[in-house]
Amino acid sequence: MRKKELTARVVDALRKLYPDAICSLEYTDAFQLLIATRLSAQCTDARVNMVTPDLFKNFPDAKSMSKASLSDIENLIKTCGLYKTKSKDLIGIAKMITENYGGIVPDSIEELTKLPGVGRKTANLVCGDIYGKPAVVTDTHFIRLCNRLGLVNTDNPRKVEDDMRKLLPPEESSAFCHRAVLFGRDICTARKAYCDKCLLDDICPKKIKKK
Repeated sequence: MRKKELTARVVDALRKLYPDAICSLEYTDAFQLLIATRLSAQCTDARVNMVTPDLFKNFPDAKSMSKASLSDIENLIKTCGLYKTKSKDLIGIAKMITENYGGIVPDSIEELTKLPGVGRKTANLVCGDIYGKPAVVTDTHFIRLCNRLGLVNTDNPRKVEDDMRKLLPPEESSAFCHRAVLFGRDICTARKAYCDKCLLDDICPKKIKKK
């Protein structure tokens, strides 16, 4: 089966399994999603969602956060891990958005990745979920699933992103990434692939080899 055909079947299957797939981070606007995603590095989304309500209550937008003291941010996000580095990045992001972009979160990967601590994964998430642009968010679950299905043969996030952009329908790419994360948490996990309850078992190369 060609990769394009295989990708189409996987997209269709996961759409049926997770029809309402959305980002598990809680936010109300572009700035909050950007900040929450930066906090999620080496931290669970559940933990980030416990931290952000107080953070955004005190600093709801770029302008207010740009004026925050480092200690204030550190105290609010301490349980997220790597909080010292993240605190510096959050204030740096807020200052740059306020001073360089008029308080508006940029809508391109090129501009977003100029912000402190913001990589392509975060930039793709913002572009896809906020601005509705074709996006490929190379979460670890996404990378694992694409490799196990034989769609890619690399763990390099940028290479996975580039390869999957060629395979995914642009209008499906952002939602597919969210569905892949859910599938990676529920069934095709890092510790074990639960092939016995996988709806992709008839097309998964690894499953086929076992038969």
